[in-house]
Amino acid sequence: MSRYRAIALLPVMAALSGCNLVVLNPAGDVASQQGDLVVISTLLMLLIIVPVMALTVLFAWRYRQSNNTARYEPDWDHSTQLELVIWAAPLLIIICLGAITWVTTHKLDPYRPLDRIASDKPLPAGAKPLEVQVVALDWKWLFVYPEYGIASVNEMAAPVDRQIRFSLTASSVMNAFYVPALAGMIYTMPGMETKLHAVINEPGTYKGFSSNYSGAGFSHMRFNFLGLSNQDFDGWVSKVKSSGGSLDRNAYLTLEKPSEAVPVQHYGTVDPKLFNAVVNLCVRPGTMCMSDMAAIDRAGGLNAGGKAAADAILRANTLAGFPDTQPTGLCTVAEAVDAAANSGAVQRPTVTPISASAVQAGPQRLANP
Repeated sequence: MSRYRAIALLPVMAALSGCNLVVLNPAGDVASQQGDLVVISTLLMLLIIVPVMALTVLFAWRYRQSNNTARYEPDWDHSTQLELVIWAAPLLIIICLGAITWVTTHKLDPYRPLDRIASDKPLPAGAKPLEVQVVALDWKWLFVYPEYGIASVNEMAAPVDRQIRFSLTASSVMNAFYVPALAGMIYTMPGMETKLHAVINEPGTYKGFSSNYSGAGFSHMRFNFLGLSNQDFDGWVSKVKSSGGSLDRNAYLTLEKPSEAVPVQHYGTVDPKLFNAVVNLCVRPGTMCMSDMAAIDRAGGLNAGGKAAADAILRANTLAGFPDTQPTGLCTVAEAVDAAANSGAVQRPTVTPISASAVQAGPQRLANP
């Protein structure tokens, strides 16, 4: 029967031999280091798992009921040597895992710029990284190349052996950017900007996708990542530039609408301030940017300083060509109450002065002044 079982397993083994374990055999140096970490951690844990599984089978066989030659010691209760093995071995493994985790957590921090492009290739001095701005839309990926003034949807390209510096955000819900051959997964969130540094070392076409469920079109949120030579990358940039499409704010608002299985799209020109507007949630005309709100709050909110900051922001946005992105409704609390009372929306509150005796009586008298 064992012979027949082995024959029956041959098709399964043949099918598994065609699997591409991209996480353990990636084409990028960062992903390669992460894959090595997975292998090292697994081997360290197997140092305990394999002996325990083997001893479980050994003990079950040796001390089976029919084995009358096995030692029977009903009064045994302690062994110092056994206790040392049981506790020392896991402790040493935990120490090793902790040390490795500490080092690699800092070395492979996605915000940390690379110091090498491969295990035998240090980062060239003065090498300029490729800037890529990524926006997770519903349900597609937008890639903006500010250095070249171009953008693409559901397709990304990068030259081999050049550091890539990603700036990532999302339009509506939290998502996750993941190219297994390039680097680890990193989240994208609306109103926030995350960073990722990576490099691709081998030419090819690699799969990228969202690894965090984000709604109905999640399964179609995939794209091709193209690892190209410098010459081929220049050709790809020229092809995108010649596409003729323009990604301004109005085009982005159209693209932002939820859609599924979106084909590759190219834009030959891009609004240089689009990504900053996406991060600050102020692409739509008449919407104040979150950075402007923070500036007004830092200047004093609804006080005089905040109004002065608002006026300065209005002038700056007008000079920058975005007159619609301006604060239009700043007012004080008293002005808001008066406006609401005059419109009849609310009744003007009546304030009753608190006497000195009520103040001296304590909080219980102030509950209903």
